[in-house]
Amino acid sequence: MMIKRKNIIKIAIDSPAAAGAGTLAKAISKHYNLFYLDTGKIYRMIAYLKIKFPKKFNQDFIKSKIKTLKVKDLANKALLSDEVGTEASIISKVKSTRKLVHSFQLNFAYNPPKNYKGSCLDGRDITYNIVPDADFKFFITANVKTRALRRYKELKSLKKVISFQEVLKSIQNRDKSDYNRKISPLKKTKDSVLLNTSKLTKRACFLKIKKIIDGKLNT
Repeated sequence: MMIKRKNIIKIAIDSPAAAGAGTLAKAISKHYNLFYLDTGKIYRMIAYLKIKFPKKFNQDFIKSKIKTLKVKDLANKALLSDEVGTEASIISKVKSTRKLVHSFQLNFAYNPPKNYKGSCLDGRDITYNIVPDADFKFFITANVKTRALRRYKELKSLKKVISFQEVLKSIQNRDKSDYNRKISPLKKTKDSVLLNTSKLTKRACFLKIKKIIDGKLNT
């Protein structure tokens, strides 16, 4: 039986790769003192472990790693590589792996540490699969070239040797995989607020979301 904290704010965000959801979710979490979890990073962490420990890699190994997983572990810069991202997209289709990650995510969403006012999760299936009763649901998107350029700049800043075309192709493949997978595909739910960030600054995106949240919290 999962413990659920009462009277907490729950925010669920879904988005395709590099749409800016992570940056937004972090800003929102900081502003409202929410416990933030980038759920895609968990799959990236598992993908990273698969690449690093191919001989040890199995369900028990994943289970033991998820049990001891701390949020700070997900800040590892190695998780941002394109190789890890592609592997994560494959791993996220495995039913048994999703099951393990699912329970970890639920605990984060419904039982954040006491010093937080609630939780904010972003990923691909948060609004309908992980936190279907979220107080606020958002679907963040941007056109594919804008997203590829953002990811390209991010990788360049990490001194990665990669071309824009490679990043664009990688993002297009990720989209195909995320939208078309049989288990928990990426989709916008009817009750999610759509926000296209293609032509918006980070600040403008944040203010749009803040206005929606404040409007509901202050009624």
